[in-house]
Amino acid sequence: MRIVITGGRGQLGRELTRVLVPQHQVAILDLPECDITQRGAVEQIANLVPDLVIHAAAMTDVDGCARDPLAAFRANALGTQNVALACQRAHAAMLYISTNEVFDGAKNSPYLEFDEPRPINPYGASKLAGERYVQMLLDRFYIVRTAWLYARGGNNFPKKIVEAAKANGKLTVVADEIGSPTYAPDLTRAIAQLIETQHHGIYHLVNEGAVSRLDFATRILRLAGLGHVPITPIALADWKRDSTPPRYSALANFAAATMLGIQLRTWEEALAEFFNEPMRQ
Repeated sequence: MRIVITGGRGQLGRELTRVLVPQHQVAILDLPECDITQRGAVEQIANLVPDLVIHAAAMTDVDGCARDPLAAFRANALGTQNVALACQRAHAAMLYISTNEVFDGAKNSPYLEFDEPRPINPYGASKLAGERYVQMLLDRFYIVRTAWLYARGGNNFPKKIVEAAKANGKLTVVADEIGSPTYAPDLTRAIAQLIETQHHGIYHLVNEGAVSRLDFATRILRLAGLGHVPITPIALADWKRDSTPPRYSALANFAAATMLGIQLRTWEEALAEFFNEPMRQ
């Protein structure tokens, strides 16, 4: 299969390339050579004649999206429109990476694929707008929602926790924000399985289980050999930041597990591997 990956140099894009290259013909697109917010990206992607485009490029700085909502919609909504139009022109399927933040966090159990999205911040709203473009413009698509993504070499929560603990000798972490930490290599393997099925639709692909930021940080410190670093719990309402994240945004991998047998291991198992495996070059 000829696969184009947008955002190919990001933490997920790198893992996708590593896993998919042995079985597929993979082309990587990323800034600066391909700017999905420009009309020229439509032709640029279509000219590669892909069978599938995995659209991982996005503005993922959640607080940055809150500070500049127009930039968020330009990248995550209009950029996704361009990628979908390229797929339309090339008669290609599309896999769009979306987010748990399309939900409002008012639920007290993991969100299913069938729950109604109600984003409460510009990042979630812009990603949901991207979903809508994919659904409007294409007949063959996968929308994959994931959450709290991390990988080696990425700018992510485990990295920030370890760096802050080493720099400050103490931490303050939100205790009542709940989500589904997801290890990028596990997500990538699930995506590789999904695209082989050609069973299009909306899927939640996350490591199994739900955890608070506080308990996630506590486990990170222990695995990093920093379990002695004290953590002060704080309420989400008292954590001052530009964006407002959903309080409870854990996702349930229901559709892929039920229909296709695609399951991801627990977040605890995945995090242990993250700290145990050698750093990839």
